[in-house]
Order: sequence, then C-alpha cells, then structure tokens
Amino acid sequence: MNSPAPSIGRFLKQHLREYGMLMSLVIIVAFFQYATDGTLLQPLNLTNLVLQNSYIIVMALGMLLVIVAGHIDLSVGSVCGFVGALAAVLLVEYEWSVVPATLACLVAGAVIGAVQGWFIAWFRVPSFIVTLAGMLVFKGLALTLLQGQSVGPFPDTFQLLASGFIPDPLNGENVRMTSLLIGVAAAGLLLVTGWMNRRHAIRHEIAVEPFIVFALRQAAFAAALVGLAWLMASYKGLPNVLLIMAVLAIAYGFITSRTTLGRRIYALGGNEKAAKLSGIRTQRLTFLTFVNMGVLAAIAGLIFAARLNTATPKAGLGFELDVIAACFIGGASASGGVGKVMGAVIGAFVMGVMNNGMSILGIGIDYQQVIKGCVLLAAVFIDVYNNRR
Repeated sequence: MNSPAPSIGRFLKQHLREYGMLMSLVIIVAFFQYATDGTLLQPLNLTNLVLQNSYIIVMALGMLLVIVAGHIDLSVGSVCGFVGALAAVLLVEYEWSVVPATLACLVAGAVIGAVQGWFIAWFRVPSFIVTLAGMLVFKGLALTLLQGQSVGPFPDTFQLLASGFIPDPLNGENVRMTSLLIGVAAAGLLLVTGWMNRRHAIRHEIAVEPFIVFALRQAAFAAALVGLAWLMASYKGLPNVLLIMAVLAIAYGFITSRTTLGRRIYALGGNEKAAKLSGIRTQRLTFLTFVNMGVLAAIAGLIFAARLNTATPKAGLGFELDVIAACFIGGASASGGVGKVMGAVIGAFVMGVMNNGMSILGIGIDYQQVIKGCVLLAAVFIDVYNNRR
C-alpha cells in the first residue's frame, strides 16, 4: 500500500508552526554557540542548562493541558514556591524522612489544583481570576510557612532529586559509559517507535509526512540525543532530573496523542458546547486538568528547592510567565484546542537557551525581559494571524 503522504511543499506549509519552532531552536542554539565562542554547548554549561530549566519544563507539560482545555493558570509559580517551603518545613524543621515528606507535598499540590479546579469547573469562575487569587494566596502562605526567612539545607538524599547524576557501574575512565549507553538506547528506541507508528498510520490509511521529511527528522532527533548523551557523559553523566523530565514528557506525549482522555481534552478546548453534547463530562475534565497542574507544580517545587538546597520566600517568582511563554512559543493556541507536548518542551528550551546565552554574553536582566517579551508577543501574533487566514 502506498503512503498517503502529501507533497513535501504542501506538508511543510501545513506544519509550518511545528517545524518552524524546531528550526528556530536550532538557529538560536547555533547563534549563541557562535556568540559565546562555544561556551553554550560545553558539558558543564549544558548540564546547568538542563538543571536550570527542569522545573519549567515539568510545569509546561501541565500548563499545556490547561491551555489546550481553554484555560490558564497564573498560580503555578506561587504553588511551586509554596510546596518548596512545605518541603523545607517538613524535612528540616520537623525532620520527616524524604519519602513521606515528598508524598505529602505531592498531595498538597493535588489538593491545591483540586480546589482551584472546583471553582473553575463547577462554579464557572474564570480561570484567570481563580488562579490570580491563588497566586496571591500561596505566595502569602509560603511567606507564613517560612516566617520570612530561608530554610535549609536539605538532607543529601533529597538533594539528589535535582543535583544527582546517574551512577556509572561500568566505570568509564573519561566518559560515563552508562549515561552514554542510555542515550544511544533512547535514540534507538526513538527510531524504532517512529518507524512503527508510521507503518501503523499507513496501514490505517492515515496521512503521514513525506518519507524524506520523516527520515531527516528522526535522524536529527536521534543524532541530537546521542550528541547530548556524549557531551554529558564526558562530564558527570545524565542528571537524575533529566530522566524525570524525559519520562514525564513521554508519558504526557502518549496521553495527549494516543488516549481517549487526551482527545477529550482537545475537544474540550476546541468547542466546549460540542464536547458536552457529545457526552464528554467537561466539568470533570476541567477539574482533572487543574489537579494535574497542581501535582506537576509540586514536583517542580521539589526540584527547585532541591537544586537551591534551601527554600526561600521568593522562590517561584515569575515562573508562571516562563511556563506560559514556553507553551505559546511551542505552538499552543491562546484560544485552546491546539498544542503538542513536544512543542511545549521545545518552547521551554527556546526560553532556556535564550536566558542562558544572554547571561553568558553579559546582557542585563532588563534587556533579557524585553527580548523574551517580544518573542512571546511574536509567537502569539503568528498564532492569531494563522487563525484568521
């Protein structure tokens, strides 16, 4: 059976936003790699880049579902800071062990998401208002928990969440072979699953991308994974938090693209009335997207606190802006119903590479904010422009 693939030109035109953001990331990385005289992709800086953006990427996965469902969450930064403060109080002041303290923080995140989702789903209070109130409430509660002071340090086992690396039982001399083999295995798995998904689509007469585009995309991603693993393996290996991010991204990619729940979230954001008439329980679905957002904000709060090795009253300040920007830059639509997990991850790395590169170049935080604001406005403008065409 022949593949129902369109021509290359027509396919690229139809998927201009998706491939455009990927090319934008490549161009931005190349520019800062040149401008910083190779500092950007040095193993140490690359590791720092992953650690600095891990909590943003984790929250972007949840924010994507919220935006796709047609809502917004402005409270994620404050929830992140509040959970970090809660972890500090439990671990440092009350001397809880790591596992029960972590579980308590995740439950707290779920409860926060549930409360906000309850007001939004069943009382129809606009998500902008509910989460704006939540941003203020949990910022104040974090201050109350910490009594206006930083609390730390954390136990060593808790710090491993953000500062630990994959052990190397193979004992490579100059390269951590275990991390390198994990990267090679991930690249191989990517190639195999991509090929199987393409064959599955062709068998069911679903339109697929032209083979040359598919082959180039798969080869580029596989090469990037192996290259990333090689660079990190030449330093300390793969960070623990990178594996957490990868597992979450794969899980949410599967949920959004291959499950009924994912399709219903897209239907909810595309047209809530039509979704409700088709039998989808839209209120419960909205509620669950905010519960999920609360849990991911809690995970991000734990990662951020572990990375700093302390909880501070200002933790999480402005995180919501980077998280929302990552989703919109990655292709999510401001009107809901559109967005992909990979796009959110790419958007987060676009923001992260820009932050890191501009810091290396010595660009002040004032101009960094201006540049990031312009990039966000441009991304949303392109989305609105395409919708009107």
